[in-house]
Amino acid sequence: MTPLQRMADPAEIGAVAAFLASDDSSFMTASEVAVDGGLAQL
Repeated sequence: MTPLQRMADPAEIGAVAAFLASDDSSFMTASEVAVDGGLAQL
């Protein structure tokens, strides 16, 4: 379980993937985007 006390919904993962594939993320370089519900912060 994550700090958010739930597992990710597939649509939440898809929204991040869609953002990264879109022009909205065109100014991002060499970034790591963790979609883990805060688990990496533990």
